[in-house]
Amino acid sequence: MEQPGVAAAAASYQPAAPARHACVYTSCYCEENVWKLCEYIRSYDQYPLEEFYAVFISNERRMIPLWKQQSGCGDEPVVWDYHVILLHVSSGDQNFIYDLDTVLPFPCPFDTYIEEAFKSDDILLPRFRRKIRLIRADLYLKTFASDRSHMKDASGHWQKPPPFYPCIETADSKMNLDDFISMNPKVGWGSVFLLPDFVDRYGRQS
Repeated sequence: MEQPGVAAAAASYQPAAPARHACVYTSCYCEENVWKLCEYIRSYDQYPLEEFYAVFISNERRMIPLWKQQSGCGDEPVVWDYHVILLHVSSGDQNFIYDLDTVLPFPCPFDTYIEEAFKSDDILLPRFRRKIRLIRADLYLKTFASDRSHMKDASGHWQKPPPFYPCIETADSKMNLDDFISMNPKVGWGSVFLLPDFVDRYGRQS
């Protein structure tokens, strides 16, 4: 059940993105969907870009359960190799999550998303426990690159249709997605957290 404080925060919050149906979205390309959200927020300039973070969720085995996903079945979780969402560290007393693949509200109060989509690592076998790589949105826009090769099978056919726009690349790289999915803090950009530490840091301090 949603706490009154969470509901009030959601009611007074001005979303940083268009309605879900108006966002640039391609199924199974969550890392690019979040990149496009960051790009929109930078161009629209409603909030400072430094308040936003790309959030990569994975672990060493690349098996992470998430609940309340559109591709889920009833109350069963979907087990992804990784998933990417956007975090807004708001100036109010509740932060917000943007996940274009959830059945939860878009955006969703942080505490609601944690409770409904993540639940708790305590109920999971150790191999399914989630880790988080957090990358500031401006850094994500500058550094992320994907040639989408991870979405092709051994014969070179697309496993899922790619986005309509060109591949995202930087001057230094055409493909570095693995560095973002990796939960090795010595690799890539941003900071790596255990899920409980991430929740403690960005959840509402009651």
